[in-house]
Amino acid sequence: MRVEFVRASPARQLRALLAFDRKIFSASDRFPASYWRKIESFWMLLDGERVGCCAFERDVDFKEDLRDDGLNPRRSRSLYIATTGILPKYQNLGLGQLFKSWQVAYAKRNGFERVLTNSRASNKRMIAINRRLGFRVIRRTPGYYTDPEEGTVVMELELAKRASRR
Repeated sequence: MRVEFVRASPARQLRALLAFDRKIFSASDRFPASYWRKIESFWMLLDGERVGCCAFERDVDFKEDLRDDGLNPRRSRSLYIATTGILPKYQNLGLGQLFKSWQVAYAKRNGFERVLTNSRASNKRMIAINRRLGFRVIRRTPGYYTDPEEGTVVMELELAKRASRR
């Protein structure tokens, strides 16, 4: 079994990203095409097959009160994991833990000092994975999601700050 992580190209793969999103998330949790064009996304490949997808916003601070342009406020060296999804038939195989570990390694490799993510309060598996990797809950926002209405759990992982260069 060979696992790879490959950058997606919204310019060329927008339809595939939207279709993948539809296979994993309910209608109210899916991203519009305009958002996919603004974020950095990656496929998780298992023996060459797309089984997962994630997306990041660089240098932002996740907040539920977005700016007028629909983007999160800027915060240097902060990586927001906007989405992580594994196709249902590949769930419960440890791929979520592997994917999240890769995301943390990506953040470290790219000089981020902080990683943020959020999920539905009922997504106990993802919350547990995040906790195992050192994320801590920084906020709960009731009514964040719709259809069905549910709160979000926002989690943060502080990474070791890079030593300043002299």
